Amino acid sequence: MYLKIDQNTLRAIRFEQPDYIPMVFWINPACWSHYPKDALIQLLGEHPLLFADFEPEKFQPPELAPWERAGRPYTDSWGCTWETAEDGLTGVVNGHPLADWDKWAEFTPPDAAKTDGMAEVNWDEIRQKFEQAKSKGEYGAGGLEHGHMFLRLTYLRGYENILFDMTDGDPRLGQLIEMIENFSMEIVERYLELGAAVMYYPEDLGMQIGPMLSPENFRKYIKPVYNKLSAAAREKGALVHMHSDGDIRTLAEDIIDSGADVINLQDMVNGIDWIGAHLKGRVCIDLDIDRQQVTRFGSPVDIDKLIREEVEKLGSREGGLMMIYGLYPQVPLENVKALMDALERHAVYYA
Repeated sequence: MYLKIDQNTLRAIRFEQPDYIPMVFWINPACWSHYPKDALIQLLGEHPLLFADFEPEKFQPPELAPWERAGRPYTDSWGCTWETAEDGLTGVVNGHPLADWDKWAEFTPPDAAKTDGMAEVNWDEIRQKFEQAKSKGEYGAGGLEHGHMFLRLTYLRGYENILFDMTDGDPRLGQLIEMIENFSMEIVERYLELGAAVMYYPEDLGMQIGPMLSPENFRKYIKPVYNKLSAAAREKGALVHMHSDGDIRTLAEDIIDSGADVINLQDMVNGIDWIGAHLKGRVCIDLDIDRQQVTRFGSPVDIDKLIREEVEKLGSREGGLMMIYGLYPQVPLENVKALMDALERHAVYYA
């Protein structure tokens, strides 16, 4: 995963008084078949802060990833089979190559020189992107696949099997974790060699209420890997960005302790006030804006109030706040516009 990072974002992460709150508006590929294309393009053109590089005359909807194609099962580099019911939406794994431990002896990991775990990677092209960013005074960032550790275990073994493995202390689990860690570390080292300013380590650890694994098992099996990945980045001067959907309140302290400079977490699931009380000022908050309640069913006025509340409660002139919204089908177009308007309006709240 390659990303481009600007100086303002780095200043926000470092609490160095950014010019404005970094705001990201991400559009899921499925949206391009659910909304009128011209309407979305017009909205993008009307919001230059969110879409600074947008050129309407050159724009084409993104090509679907192999695991986002309905009716076409896809097997990733680890041998896990994905299926989705709708174009553009990431599917679920329904083929677990290690569902039976009997296959462990002959199992081999993918080659990090050729793949990120999900698809093929061309490291020469990534190197060129880093060089281009540097020539423009910008910064390159690298990252692991979404679900690089805990979720990858569930993709390989199945969710219930992994929880039983952790409970039973199966020695093969430790060997599998080490295999995944070694694969991830090679990718991390490649990005750091290219000069990554930020390393992204995305996972989903939470459910609607509570985490998907106990804090005890997180500390025993997952956190040690996070510690090593973060240490590798910090040793090279890179910032560490960690992501998780869901309720991660009981894991937040461990995630901070493992070396996160930024935590990307959901607002309403974890609670705006809880986030403010426990995280504000200690770590940069990359706030994932509600997709379940206000933005889907509320009014444009409700949306503006939500964004303003979050900026007031979690923001600071010193920095430490970024915000991201992921658009999926079913959100009314008037709410899409209201979100874009609110993000641009309140991005300069502390300017």
